[in-house]
Amino acid sequence: MKYVITGSLGHISKPLTKELVKAGNQVDVITSKADNANAIEALGAKALVGSVEDAEFISKSFAGADAVYLMIPPTLTASHWFTYMKQVADNYVEAVQTNGIKNVVQLSSIGAHLRTGTGPVDGLGYLEEKLQAIPGINVMFLRPSFFFYNLFNQVGLVKNAGIFGANYGGEEKMVLVDTEDIASAAATALLQLNFTGINIQYIASDERTTDEIAKLLGEAIGKPGTPWVVFTDEQNEKGMLDAGLPPTVAENYTTMGKSIRDGLMQADYWKNRPTLGALKLEAFAQRFAAAYNG
Repeated sequence: MKYVITGSLGHISKPLTKELVKAGNQVDVITSKADNANAIEALGAKALVGSVEDAEFISKSFAGADAVYLMIPPTLTASHWFTYMKQVADNYVEAVQTNGIKNVVQLSSIGAHLRTGTGPVDGLGYLEEKLQAIPGINVMFLRPSFFFYNLFNQVGLVKNAGIFGANYGGEEKMVLVDTEDIASAAATALLQLNFTGINIQYIASDERTTDEIAKLLGEAIGKPGTPWVVFTDEQNEKGMLDAGLPPTVAENYTTMGKSIRDGLMQADYWKNRPTLGALKLEAFAQRFAAAYNG
């Protein structure tokens, strides 16, 4: 089997590539950085160096593939995030259609069912919708929840302000996921290719309130009692801008946080809860402590 993997050596694409190569398959990995080529080839895969914003490059890269794994790489340089994501999504869809690819696994997200109003997830919902419209396609939409490693972004806030926080929080549990669980689900789907038509798979590892998150992470770093503070949307966006993030990133992540806070983003997850993965918050807290102290 020939697979084409987007996402270079990312948290999901790298372990996914390892599993596909281990099973004896031909694996081509798209990367935007030529410096990654040697590391990709060391995994036993072929590096395809180019931009996901280049439609011709993507179409040529997908040629001859039995299945493709699609993820839209994050960016801090695009002036308008959805416009960037839409362009990449359109390039993927065109390449899938041009090359007659029937099997697709897309890294989507919890909240993609809303299609709009979820910040960066809007682009993933757009890609879902466009893939779903292709006649005769077999597609698996992987919808993981909030990545554990995104909690590392709280380190600076705790050190500088003595709090955890975001523009969401409260009684509804946050659904958390380990990227290893996502990679495992993607590998299983691609190796078995036993899905037909349109399929959705939610992926999660733990479910905890923000107060529980603050409690366990605070204890792990030797700062018990550090609170989780729910910011206003204005405070959240200003804080991200003050930290040097581009306006489009601050705006989109604030919109996503509001969707979480309003209970919209996770609504479909609670109706379709999966079996939870292995990593729990208690174990992640030790990783957080290592990052905090490092």
